[in-house]
Amino acid sequence: MNLVDIQQAAGLSKPIRHQLFIDGKFVDAESGETLATLNPHDNSTIAEVALAGKADVDKAVAAAQRAFPKWSRLAAADRGRILLRLADLIEANGEELARLESLDTGHPIRDSRNLDVPRTAACFRYFGGMADKFQGETIPVEAGFLNYTLREPVGVVGQVVPWNFPLMFTSWKMAPALAAGNTIVMKPAEITPLSSLRIAELMAEAGLPDGVVNMVPGLGSVAGQYIAEHMDIAKVAFTGSTATGRRVIQASAGNLKKVQLELGGKGANIVFEDANLVAAVNGSAWAIFHNQGQACIAGSRLILHEKIADAFLEKFIPLAKSVRLGNPLDASTEMGPLTSALHRERVLSYVDVARAQGGEVLAGGKSPGGDLANGCYVEPTIVRAASYLDRVAQEEVFGPFVTVLTFKTDEEALQIANGTDYGLGSGLWTANLQRAHKFARELHAGMVWINSYKRVNPGSPFGGVGQSGYGREMGFDAMREYTQVKSVWVNVDAQIPPHFAR
Repeated sequence: MNLVDIQQAAGLSKPIRHQLFIDGKFVDAESGETLATLNPHDNSTIAEVALAGKADVDKAVAAAQRAFPKWSRLAAADRGRILLRLADLIEANGEELARLESLDTGHPIRDSRNLDVPRTAACFRYFGGMADKFQGETIPVEAGFLNYTLREPVGVVGQVVPWNFPLMFTSWKMAPALAAGNTIVMKPAEITPLSSLRIAELMAEAGLPDGVVNMVPGLGSVAGQYIAEHMDIAKVAFTGSTATGRRVIQASAGNLKKVQLELGGKGANIVFEDANLVAAVNGSAWAIFHNQGQACIAGSRLILHEKIADAFLEKFIPLAKSVRLGNPLDASTEMGPLTSALHRERVLSYVDVARAQGGEVLAGGKSPGGDLANGCYVEPTIVRAASYLDRVAQEEVFGPFVTVLTFKTDEEALQIANGTDYGLGSGLWTANLQRAHKFARELHAGMVWINSYKRVNPGSPFGGVGQSGYGREMGFDAMREYTQVKSVWVNVDAQIPPHFAR
């Protein structure tokens, strides 16, 4: 099947963009190199995408620098109107974006339609509305002086988007940066760049000036590393692994650029003895099996009170086994493939890790056969660990793989939940209001969900602590991340300072 046939089979009406986007134009990489983008359902080639190198990043940065003075001085309301038009265009092209995202990443089409696309549009719309509502402060100081602050854009920002939610994360990073008046050099993940490139095309249609946003899909070790090092980039925002986040920090030292990191997680999902069991079972399945578990906030540690552990698992295991795996473009599919064959093998390797440390596989632990044998599929996997210190309870698996642990007391539950280096998302299920607020305070995490899991909204800050990084996506906090404060002092009495007056 050629690329045109693949496109038609996926129901895409427009050509798939596969070049770099620099200074308002789609262009080939300077080297002419490309990298195949694969459909994880069957590992067929979707497109050969241009592979950015250092020379391409330099061109993108130069374009962003040229665009910055005019864009940053444009009235905030006018910047906002462009983002609002983009939100409208995303909704108008929603079906195509959803199918492109499912084809490229393996997201089930029902999730791409009902979650990824609407959330992307909502994020651009939120920050489009915020652009002219983000303000400085007036500060009371000594008599005779007025002191106020300005929030100014930092300049050219480098943004590195991960492969698990490329469409949505493009908006999370791009929308606040643009609303604040910055220009952007973005590196989509090399294995899932297609929806980000389509957003660049829609941005041009929305009226974004040339050079304000530049897309340079390329290898993380080349283009990503160079973005982090680049002396003319004022800030880098990275979402990805903790190990790579450390390298980003090291690379940023040359010009002391601002760094924002959203890294790994090992989400604690605690179910107490008084929880609504049906709600907790269904919510816990969503927490770990949505997007095949490929989420930094996934509830990958299921921490059950020993009194209800058996009753919970009696419902949870059959539910996991009933999840419908299949072609992500099929509307009946509940869980698609992992995004790459390499990642599938990594996830499956943790089944052996669990068994080696005395763990018990309660469900899954393998790839399905039959029609799905050629894809990157892994069955929903449930493993009971011997200890909360086991590797499967400490390391991020990043797949449909949940580790079950049990506890007797609230103190033990908190010890287990806080017993990793990560601190991104966490959740708990209880009818006890005092306990809920106590755990919300005591959990070592940037986000806590009570009787729910994995809720996100453009107005709510998203980010972690510890090895999960620092800085926040979304909300007013994101605008602070993309601006710097200037303090202005005015002598309103117009008096000469007395110290050295003549």
